[in-house]
Amino acid sequence: MCIFCKIAAGEIPSDFLYESANVVAFKDLDPQAPTHVLVIPRAHYENAAELAAADSVTMSELFGAARRIASDFGLDGYRITFNTGASAGQSVFHAHLHLLGGRPFAWPPG
Repeated sequence: MCIFCKIAAGEIPSDFLYESANVVAFKDLDPQAPTHVLVIPRAHYENAAELAAADSVTMSELFGAARRIASDFGLDGYRITFNTGASAGQSVFHAHLHLLGGRPFAWPPG
């Protein structure tokens, strides 16, 4: 079982910022912005592409949770990103959305 599966199942304690039957959200342990939240499906999908192909309802809920969290944090702008695959920077192979905010962002990204 991967680390995010363990977090979602409650085996590793975490303070959830959002929780439903399908999705949980928590602060990133290595934040890249003043607000950096991970929004993950409870079910294991290796990456965003696999999740999108298998479960559009949960994929949609990830975005809804991110919108709600951004509002709760009072963010006037934010970035949502998925890293899909090692060459894109994915280091935990359980689909997860990064919600980043609280500072200006450059374009194009890294």
